Amino acid sequence: MPARNHSASSVLLLTLLASGPSALAAAPPAAPASGLTGATPTPGPRAPGAVVHGEMAPLTVKAAQGAVLDRPALAFQPTSAKPGDPVLVMVRGASALPTGTLGGRPLRFFAWKEGHAALTSLPVELNAGAEVLDVVAPGKGLPVALSGTLEVLAPGYRERQLRVAGKYVSPPKAVKARMAADRKAFAEAFAQPFQAPLFGQNFAWPRQDTVTAPFGDRRSFNGKLQSQHFGVDLDGDPGAPVFAANDGTVVMARDNYASGNTVLVHHGAGLYTAYFHLSRIDVKNGARVKLGDGLGLVGSTGRVTGPHLHWGVKADDRWVDGQTLLKLDFLGEQESPGVAVSSPDLANP
Repeated sequence: MPARNHSASSVLLLTLLASGPSALAAAPPAAPASGLTGATPTPGPRAPGAVVHGEMAPLTVKAAQGAVLDRPALAFQPTSAKPGDPVLVMVRGASALPTGTLGGRPLRFFAWKEGHAALTSLPVELNAGAEVLDVVAPGKGLPVALSGTLEVLAPGYRERQLRVAGKYVSPPKAVKARMAADRKAFAEAFAQPFQAPLFGQNFAWPRQDTVTAPFGDRRSFNGKLQSQHFGVDLDGDPGAPVFAANDGTVVMARDNYASGNTVLVHHGAGLYTAYFHLSRIDVKNGARVKLGDGLGLVGSTGRVTGPHLHWGVKADDRWVDGQTLLKLDFLGEQESPGVAVSSPDLANP
């Protein structure tokens, strides 16, 4: 954020408080959008460089030089999240690329629709509480500081005991070189340069079936190996088709020791989707795919207890909950209903 200058050419900072639901179009000042809070600016003269607190609604502020600035607007979703969730930040009305942080982590903005957006993520080990969102958006000659608070809820991840083949709990020495090669391949696949989104619509389920295991399960394999489930498991018969969740580029089509036949799709904006345990891979590395294109078939390759699709999502270098990604509205429209159903014993479908 630029330092304040109390001279006639000072930079005017506006601090906007956003704590309500995502809304790209702000309401008139007399009737602010639901959930958006703030104090109406106090009328009267202010010293150059003064901080102004205002409602998230269209407002014109006269700077010391007499210039007129239409205030940028901030929105983010979800407004209440859990550890391991992706978070979409949108800024409208900025004259150039904004900068900012969520919980101190830098945001990477890109031009999106009629404004700018950034996709970030919350660490899975984050405690419940509040995370501060700070953004500086260039205005019409003047920067504008926007801020909001993201409520972080307790995740309630469940504990599970699973049994798999012993070689996946204590891998023999013969496969350690293969596992090292797998790790290198994943690292290279996830090292794509940051770029604008390759998609233009919201994300969809990769297949329609029952969610058998949600994101975040804490697992014990054969009573020994402790791990956490960084994906969503979807039931399926062997050979059932698996589809791309959105447009992107295939950056891995490979048989791996633990994840089995694996496809990774890069969607731009620091976002990837992963498809594990396939019985067959139907795409090649480097292929461009569209939403709904076939990637392969459900299987039981790698470390599994039975045939299913493990669907993973990685945003801003962290594995995140794919079910939350499906709820993010990149288009500023109403949330679309999901097509996957949950098992009755799942607390967080």
